[in-house]
Amino acid sequence: MPMTPPGYTWHFTPGSAFPHRDGDTGTLAPVVIGEVTLPTGRVVACDPFVCLGEGEAEPLTVAVEPGRYRAEAAVATPARAGAAPDPHPHTRIAAARLVIRDTPAVGWEMAVVAGQDPSALGEGDYFGYGVDAGTGCFHDAAAQESFPGVEDDDGPLWSALDAVVDGPQVFLARGVDGHTLAGFTSGWGDGCYPTWIGRDAEGRVTCFVTDFLVVPTERVPAA
Repeated sequence: MPMTPPGYTWHFTPGSAFPHRDGDTGTLAPVVIGEVTLPTGRVVACDPFVCLGEGEAEPLTVAVEPGRYRAEAAVATPARAGAAPDPHPHTRIAAARLVIRDTPAVGWEMAVVAGQDPSALGEGDYFGYGVDAGTGCFHDAAAQESFPGVEDDDGPLWSALDAVVDGPQVFLARGVDGHTLAGFTSGWGDGCYPTWIGRDAEGRVTCFVTDFLVVPTERVPAA
């Protein structure tokens, strides 16, 4: 039995709280990143600093209607019980989502690329994308070559990241040909992280959510 997803709507509900490590309590708050253009409707979730321009990231097998879709991040803020509020709190991106429609998700399925079969996974296992540069993103499959300069610490992707000074580490990069990319730091850093697809009562895709495994899944209500 592969990993069972929690109800990810909870991650994007302001004030959601969860027990954190070392006796801390984490709270969650959503932050809007911006709109991602999907001219083909084929979504790519990957580490942009590793995969862009390399042809290594494949689109997810579930596509959506071409359009512009809102990207958001669920920001976790750990706080020790009884401590005074920190004016500059430490934060982590717990999850990020690409919202396709604003209808409630009643079920979740693992997002995969061609050749991946969730039924072949072992207990608690999952498919996900590897992160080696501490960053994840959503972009359209057609944008693979639209962000030059990644390998040279230059170009629109680096400019968008460098513009983030305070607050959650999220950014919207604008590439050539009108392509956009929603980027965000990946929880505690490098690793492999699953992406899930939410569906509403009519079976329509509501969102794609990448879980950076900051929130213990057993603490989250089911969908």
